[in-house]
Amino acid sequence: MDTPLLPLLRVRRGQRLHLPSHGGGPGVPQPLRRLLQLPAGRWDLPELPEIGGPLEAEGAVVASQRAAASAYGADHCWYGVNGATGLLQAALLAMANPGEALLLPRNSHRSLLQACAVAGIKPLLFDVPFLADRGHSAAVDASWLDRVFTSLDQGAHQPVGAVLVQPTYHGYAVDPQPLIQRFHQRALPVLVDEAHGSHFLAAADSQLPQSAVHAGADLVVHSLHKSSTGLGQTAVLWHQGDRIDAARVSRSLGWLQTTSPSSLLLASCEASLADWKTDAGLNRLQRRIGDAHRLLQQLKPHLPLLDTNDPLRLIWFTAAAGINGIEADDWLMERGLVAELPEPGCLTFCLGLAPRRGVARLMRRRWDGLNKALGKASPLPAFSPPPLPLLAMPAMDCGAAWRGPSRAVAWKDSVGAIAAQLVCPYPPGIPLLVPGERLDHARVTWIEKQREFWPDQISSKVMIVA
Repeated sequence: MDTPLLPLLRVRRGQRLHLPSHGGGPGVPQPLRRLLQLPAGRWDLPELPEIGGPLEAEGAVVASQRAAASAYGADHCWYGVNGATGLLQAALLAMANPGEALLLPRNSHRSLLQACAVAGIKPLLFDVPFLADRGHSAAVDASWLDRVFTSLDQGAHQPVGAVLVQPTYHGYAVDPQPLIQRFHQRALPVLVDEAHGSHFLAAADSQLPQSAVHAGADLVVHSLHKSSTGLGQTAVLWHQGDRIDAARVSRSLGWLQTTSPSSLLLASCEASLADWKTDAGLNRLQRRIGDAHRLLQQLKPHLPLLDTNDPLRLIWFTAAAGINGIEADDWLMERGLVAELPEPGCLTFCLGLAPRRGVARLMRRRWDGLNKALGKASPLPAFSPPPLPLLAMPAMDCGAAWRGPSRAVAWKDSVGAIAAQLVCPYPPGIPLLVPGERLDHARVTWIEKQREFWPDQISSKVMIVA
């Protein structure tokens, strides 16, 4: 058979300013680096008795999880080898029974909506602030959440728990503690999707937002390859307090986790979390954060950049020069500068946890070339926010709409119908439309406008419930 994948993994690439955060290897912790230098496959072991697994009663893996929970101040910790996706879904299943509602922000990752569909959980969706100049969801703050609660008190649906996204893909964040306290005052447990903020956990810089683990969230998911030094697919789920039964979390993980977890990925989870508890590891993280601050100051006089709350995210505001970020990404990739997230108005770079020598000079050169090649005299117009109510529940059960009979129609013919699919440009995997939602004229018009920005990722037709 042909083997098109294997050769691609051997290719040397340019500046990899994308995930995983280890930057193609330099950020991998030394203990794991030494392990990978052993003869190929020696580390590929099953759940031998002395090794065990994330859900076993004994063995090295569960001992490692206990040590990590103790080191970071949580009650329990589980390693995951199918990314933040699997852990988020298990956490959601542990929070609610079929037919119950959970309060989810509109910028929830698609994996949470998929879990709702599988488990028969009702997503009670609340809108989030919108930054029109760049087309991004902003961080939810306490005043915004108070508005959501006012709307919630006037409605018929009462959730049994809530989800927060902190930080966003772009690094927008607030102190999560006041938000978590507001939920707890209403006796609602909180799951925080902190996939892009595991480095907050190390408390390496007082200017970084507080981790949701330290802010008292009941469940927190970290993606260790997105914002730590883990290999792809590595993640960790933290649990604390008694609002959610730990045994129920473990049982939910058992429904979704593989019975043959990769020993290499589990070792990567351990190495990533242990690294920040060493002086050398913490110092490396602090150096990377300092490097990121200096890079921002070096580039600000030359490039249109956006401020975020995470210095390890660097956002080129291409719209200011009249450049579509998706077109900019194609141009830059051919010239050895690879971004993490191209969007119609921006390019987001993940500086990660590897040294980035020469990147300031390279970015200045590439921006000058990009501006000459694609720049326009006028900036792109502002982006329109989605026409959504502050709080809404799909008109039909999410799973029933997704699984039932459906048919494809042009967007203009979908007004009044119920969606039978996710509409979800990727990355970052945030749905514009959820199965079970009823399509009105304003929503259809807005999505058709988004098609102009994402022509390859939003179809000319939509699946509706037949």
